[in-house]
Amino acid sequence: MVGQATWAAPLPRSHLVREDDRDRPDVAPVVVGAPRRAGPAALVAPYPVGVQQLSDLWSRVVLRAEPLPAGWLLGAVAVGVLLVLLPTTWRLVRHAVTVLHEGGHGLAAVLSGRSLSGIRLHSDTSGLTVSRGPARGPGMVVTLLAGYIAPALAALGAAWLLGAGYAAGLLWLLLVLLALVLVQIRNWFGLWVVLVGVALVAGVTFGAPPLWQHAFGVVVTTVLGVGALRASVELQASRRRSRSSASDADQLARLTHVPGIVWVGVFVTVAAACVVGGAVLLVPGVGDAVGRVGGLGS
Repeated sequence: MVGQATWAAPLPRSHLVREDDRDRPDVAPVVVGAPRRAGPAALVAPYPVGVQQLSDLWSRVVLRAEPLPAGWLLGAVAVGVLLVLLPTTWRLVRHAVTVLHEGGHGLAAVLSGRSLSGIRLHSDTSGLTVSRGPARGPGMVVTLLAGYIAPALAALGAAWLLGAGYAAGLLWLLLVLLALVLVQIRNWFGLWVVLVGVALVAGVTFGAPPLWQHAFGVVVTTVLGVGALRASVELQASRRRSRSSASDADQLARLTHVPGIVWVGVFVTVAAACVVGGAVLLVPGVGDAVGRVGGLGS
């Protein structure tokens, strides 16, 4: 402000250079506010902390794990199968299949040019994905088709990653997928389901040794693959009981004039093929056994 006096605090003695020292070679002037340099090492720019942390994170993501011992592998597969086959545990792990199911609808909607409005997950393990766009046409067909095959395809991709040794990379990818679904959730129960999934996967990712990470990845892969197959088979039983026309298969039937039972057959076939493919990728010797069976059939 004009007319106001300005007061400045005196500089510390360490920041001052005497007039008679300016021309002395053994006295280096000190710039006000700048720290003294300790030596040649201070001339090197510090390595950016963020870059170093990202490099360390990427090293963890692409770290290749040793193959699981046969006992661990078969045990993890057995745990995953039991989680799907037992009625009590199936009601719990089916939520994971539903998350991938609805995420598949959402991804297909976006890729086909539709506008994704949100995802809802319900306590009865059902879900709803809302997208805006033409009510008919290829985009709607692709969106409906993606739901039941998404968990199966995800299981096949996970089996490939595990077979290549990228167990940590699989867990990080699951965290990314859950985060993408999380931002689209539009109800409290759905928020709870996804947050529990994030907490579980993050806990294993950051707190478990590589052997347990690999085993957990095999369990998740098995649950998704076998769970997708069971959900596809149960779809037809549900259609017979309820006579509802709201299922993905019935909506596809109205759009394509292909009977709903045919679409159920497509879902079951894709899921079964992904289970077989995942077993070939995960379990040594399964590929040879499948090849021998195919040779006998021909």
